[in-house]
Amino acid sequence: MQKNILYYSIVVAMAGFLFGFDTVVISGANLPIKEAWNTTPWFHGTSIMSMALWGTVVGSLMGGIPCQTIGRKNTLIWVGILYFVSALGSGLAPDPYSFSFFRFIGGLGVGASTVAAPTYISEISTAQNRGKLVALYQFNLVLGILIAFISNYLLKGFDGANDWRWMLGVEAIPAAIYAVFVFSIPKSPRWLVLVKKDLKAAREVFAKIGVTNIDEEIEQINTPEPESEVKKSFLMKYKTPLILAFLIAFFNQLSGINFVLYYAPEILEIAGLASRESLYNSIAIGGINLVFTMLGMVLIDRAGRKQLIVLGSIGYIASLCMIAISFYLELGSVVLLCSILVFIASHAIGQGAVIWVFIAEIFPNNIRAYGQAFGTGTHWVFAALITLLGPVVIDYFKASPWPIFAFFAFMMVLQLIFALFYMPETKGKTLEELETQLADS
Repeated sequence: MQKNILYYSIVVAMAGFLFGFDTVVISGANLPIKEAWNTTPWFHGTSIMSMALWGTVVGSLMGGIPCQTIGRKNTLIWVGILYFVSALGSGLAPDPYSFSFFRFIGGLGVGASTVAAPTYISEISTAQNRGKLVALYQFNLVLGILIAFISNYLLKGFDGANDWRWMLGVEAIPAAIYAVFVFSIPKSPRWLVLVKKDLKAAREVFAKIGVTNIDEEIEQINTPEPESEVKKSFLMKYKTPLILAFLIAFFNQLSGINFVLYYAPEILEIAGLASRESLYNSIAIGGINLVFTMLGMVLIDRAGRKQLIVLGSIGYIASLCMIAISFYLELGSVVLLCSILVFIASHAIGQGAVIWVFIAEIFPNNIRAYGQAFGTGTHWVFAALITLLGPVVIDYFKASPWPIFAFFAFMMVLQLIFALFYMPETKGKTLEELETQLADS
C-alpha cells in the first residue's frame, strides 16, 4: 500500500477516535450527573444523555454543505476545533443547561466527522484497499470507546464529586493533537476535480498517493452523466443508493448498539454489579469491540461487505435473544455480560466494520458528500431517539428490561433479510464502477 495513502488515512481516521471517545465517555458521567443535578428521566435523556446526539444529527445532516463547499480537509480541521471546545466546556459547565450546550457543540463535530472522514478516505484510496482504509475510521472509533471506558474507570475516585468533569475534560488533549495533524493532509483529489475544477492541484495529489494513470483517472471522474439520467429527478436518479444508505443506517441503530454502549454501566448494575465493577466490565466491552473490529478490517476486502453484514446479523440475533432470556429468567450478571460481549463482537465484525465504508462507496462522486450526510444523518436521528428514550425505557422496565432486547432481536431478523435479498456487494470495485452499477439497478 502506498505510504502516503496510509498516513493520510490514519490522520483522518483519528476523527473516529474522538467520535468514539466523545460518544461513550458520557456513560461514566451518566449516574454522577443525575445525582449531582437531580435530573428527571425525561430531562436527563433529552438534555444530558442525548444532547450530543442531537448535535450529531445536525452536524451529519448539514455536514455535506461544508464538506462540498470548503472541502473535506477544512471541514475536518473545524471538527477538531469543535471537539476541543466541547471537551473543555463540558468539563467546566456550572449547570445542566451550559453542559447541554457544550455537549451539543461536540455532537456537531461528531456528525460532521462521520460525513467528511469516510468521504475523504474513500476518495484517496483504491478499489483493492478502500474497505480496510475507510474501516480505519471505525477502528479508531472503537479504540476511542475503549480508551473512554478505561479513562472513566481510572478517574473514578480521582476527584470525588468532580470525577465526571475530568472524564469529559480529558478529551481536549487528543482533540488538540488531531487538529494539528490534520493540517498535514492534502485536499481530496476528487473534490479538487469536481468542485474546484483545479486539475493541476488534483494531479499533484494523485501523484502523492501513487496513481500512475492520472489523466485516465481524471477522465473517469469527469465523465458526464447520460442524458437520460440528467432528466430524472434527484430521488429517482439516486433512489437505489438512498434506500441502501437509509436501511444500513436504520438497522445499525435498531440493533441497540448505542443503547448498550451508552447505558452499559446502568444495565450491568440492574443485573447486580456494583458501580465500579460495572465500569470495569465496560472495559471488557470496549476490548471485545476493538478485537473484532480489527478482524472485520481484515475480512472486509476479502469476504466483502454483504457477507460481514450476514454474519453480524446472525450473531446479533443469537446474542440479543440471550440477553433477553438472561433478564427474563434472572440468569445472573455473568451470563448477561457474556451475552453482551457476543453482541458487541457481532456488531464490530458486521455493522461496525461495514457502515461507514458502504455509505461512502454507494453514492456518485458529484453528490458523495450529500449522500454521506443523508446516510449518517439517518444513523444519528435514530441514535438520538434511542438514547433520548433510554432513561425512560430503562426506568419503565427497571424490574426486568428483557422486552427491550427482544425488540432489538426482531429488528435484526429484518436486517438479515435485507442483507440476503437486497444489499449489493461492493468490494473490489472502483467508485466510478459502483456509480454505474447502482445507477442501472
